[in-house]
Amino acid sequence: MADTLTKIERSRIMAAVKSKDTSPELVVRRLVHSLGFRYRLHVRNLPGTPDLVFPRLRKVINVSGCFWHMHHCGRCRIPTSRRRYWLAKLERNASRDKRTRRTLHRLGWSVLTVWECQTRSTELERLRTRVARFLRSP
Repeated sequence: MADTLTKIERSRIMAAVKSKDTSPELVVRRLVHSLGFRYRLHVRNLPGTPDLVFPRLRKVINVSGCFWHMHHCGRCRIPTSRRRYWLAKLERNASRDKRTRRTLHRLGWSVLTVWECQTRSTELERLRTRVARFLRSP
């Protein structure tokens, strides 16, 4: 199936996809702040530039989009056009995430991944509990 948008339109849409300050990330930030924790954002000297970093606790939280990082929640549907390209790209993202998590663990950091689908309003109480448990555990 051919793309229904022109190259310019597709380029504009893809350029609008953010990697920082996304809606799910902002939800997690507000939640963490309401729990009384303070954090640093996008620390570049750590592998993978984690979204939220808690240096004193040696913990990081990564907020991942379900599509871009291949979460198995039903929101990650491989596009039908250029399927081979998209599958390879998304698998590289997932592989890089796994490598980054392993490296952070080796450096003594605890990592929590929060998925986009977990930041929906119906899931917030469960997410609050999960994040609080992660940040308060030794």
